[in-house]
Amino acid sequence: QVQLVESGGGLVQAGGSLRLSCAASGRTSSSYTMGWFRQAPGKEREFVGTITRRGGIYYADSVKGRFTISRDTAKNTVYLQMNSLKPEDTAVYYCAADSSSVPLRVGNLYDYWGQGTQVTVSS
Repeated sequence: QVQLVESGGGLVQAGGSLRLSCAASGRTSSSYTMGWFRQAPGKEREFVGTITRRGGIYYADSVKGRFTISRDTAKNTVYLQMNSLKPEDTAVYYCAADSSSVPLRVGNLYDYWGQGTQVTVSS
């Protein structure tokens, strides 16, 4: 089992950057495929990106080229670096984990979730 805690959210102007962190405890994050999702008010949860156990990284088209996922195994933490932020990126961002070894783009396939961190991008 793994516990996930996100941090790093906040208020930023359009064009700015934020780095979200997802700290895992219980088991090492490299034992899991980790995913980032977001949910804006009144909208469904949306896939942002994922990093597999073997290090394969995949992004949603809406964030490709602007967001970067990385993992620090020593710190047992996964990061989401968000650049060139837009108002439409405003959402609560969640990290998730699953013992699968393949990339997962569907939230319901993940077993573990963090509590989320709010990202607000002002225009």
